[in-house]
Amino acid sequence: MSILVMGATFLDIKGFPEDQYIPNGRNVGRIEYIHGGVARNVVEDIANVELKPTYVGIVDNTPMGDAVVEKLKNHKVNTDYVLSRPDGMGTWLAVFDNNGDVAGSISKRPNMLPLVDLLEEKGDEIFASASSAVLEIDLNKEIIKKTIELAERHNTKLYGVVSNMSIAAQRRDFLQKFDCFICNLQEVGIFFADDYQSCTPEELEKILSSKVQNAQIPSIVVTMGSKGCVWADMKGNSGVCPARNVQVKDTTGAGDAFCAGVTIGLTYGKTLAESVEIGTTLAASVITSSENVCPRFLPQELGLNVEV
Repeated sequence: MSILVMGATFLDIKGFPEDQYIPNGRNVGRIEYIHGGVARNVVEDIANVELKPTYVGIVDNTPMGDAVVEKLKNHKVNTDYVLSRPDGMGTWLAVFDNNGDVAGSISKRPNMLPLVDLLEEKGDEIFASASSAVLEIDLNKEIIKKTIELAERHNTKLYGVVSNMSIAAQRRDFLQKFDCFICNLQEVGIFFADDYQSCTPEELEKILSSKVQNAQIPSIVVTMGSKGCVWADMKGNSGVCPARNVQVKDTTGAGDAFCAGVTIGLTYGKTLAESVEIGTTLAASVITSSENVCPRFLPQELGLNVEV
């Protein structure tokens, strides 16, 4: 089995205050530069469970881009389909408060259109060996349409994740094509034109189950931060999974690790309920450090019967 991940690569610039964060003042602290991007994080999380995924993306044709590719290779990610282009990576600048939450951020997105030509030329080769694929739903529509076409042709399970919600909201018509879509509380509210911020997990479970069945969306998982997550599918199955009780240092990358865990579980034959448990475990391991990705796990630790 093999998992394919497609999306944008970012350089994350993260600032952490030493003392109480003052929103309108000057804050002394430290600044870290970390390889990021939702898809890049997801593929490294999957690799950290020793599953040797494939990454389809773009990096800068600079030493920084080379460093991103080299790191992924060191984690046993297949980078044969990573393109190197001028300004091929995005940048995410974020400042964190004392709780490890993002106090403010600005992002610059890269041009992802070169992936269209790559998929036209090598798409069948890429998808022929993929059991499942994770796709950022906010990529260019041409990329999404081609990916859906290839996934259907090769019977590849397709899982969706959000990078930029303002763009993803325009892709709602594609949700029925994804075997599972993973998002957070704010994002699902935008997709269904409602505000669920005050909902308990149990309340959201009932709402989500109804929405998913009415919209004929195969399945959706919604993360709710410290409240855990809620899942539902169009067959009427649904559930709640509580979050792990851990010390939070930095929440960046927790959603990506959760997505990786759900994808891993579903790809390797677990139920959706079992898969969100795996996602919850990986997410909890990320928020205890300033890293964007989870530490190393053996598949057996997550209940997977996979030889490494």
